[in-house]
Amino acid sequence: MKRLLITGSRGQLGSTLRELLDRGTDIDAHFTDVADLDITDAGAVNEYVARLRPDYIINCAAYTAVDKAESDEETARRINAEAVKNLAEAARAYGARLVHVSTDYVFSGESFRPWAEEDIPNPRSAYGRTKLLGEQMALQLLPADCLILRTAWLYSPYGANFVKTMLRLASEREQISVVDDQIGTPTSALTLARAILTVIDAPCWQPGIYHLTDAGVASWYDLAVATLEEAGIRSCRVLPIPTEQYPTPARRPAYSLLSKKKFCDTFGVTLPHWRASLRDCINTIKAN
Repeated sequence: MKRLLITGSRGQLGSTLRELLDRGTDIDAHFTDVADLDITDAGAVNEYVARLRPDYIINCAAYTAVDKAESDEETARRINAEAVKNLAEAARAYGARLVHVSTDYVFSGESFRPWAEEDIPNPRSAYGRTKLLGEQMALQLLPADCLILRTAWLYSPYGANFVKTMLRLASEREQISVVDDQIGTPTSALTLARAILTVIDAPCWQPGIYHLTDAGVASWYDLAVATLEEAGIRSCRVLPIPTEQYPTPARRPAYSLLSKKKFCDTFGVTLPHWRASLRDCINTIKAN
């Protein structure tokens, strides 16, 4: 039976992994959040891993306040980089493998083709810089025992995310303005959680960097429109606007479509289209 240590258990991905594993598997999963384990504390991480002796550490924890990171990069670095180093060092000391979740923000966003794993990162935000540093630390410490999954535009029935924000705003307003010139792929946390379980269930360990999102292409405007359509909301209109009309402290990637070919070929999976995943998520939200 595989033993997992899962950090960030109260976030979108951690909550989704718990939902999947609670359905009954042959995995012994231990879920932690900051109240259980402060991953920025190297001593605490070492002690916890030494006691648990997990086969895999799944790091779902992250500082994801993209705009706030511009004025608080030190905190973002502690969580997105130094904490990853702590986990990697403990994994190396006690023979665990590390699965670490990263982001499309490690790229500049200046492209017209899907980003591949071998493309050179060039983050344009504090959030992206700290996430890239976390990747580098993990790979340096665990070159053979670290797998990084870069994802994008994550949403779920849990926590705060774009899809839930659109549903809330649509219940409060008659009109919403959303940028239509930032391109990527919305990704259900369920797709990402299933991918992580695919990785650890694979017959052969395949370390390295992989990109993982749902299939298809969309703008934030497209996602907003689809969200309201899937929810059956017709009382609110979505207006497309350029990024320059919605300035934010952090610079968002204009084009962050990620190529998933490497992951699909390596693990033999077919990814769902983002619209199908969105429909499932909204049905779950409505059911609850």
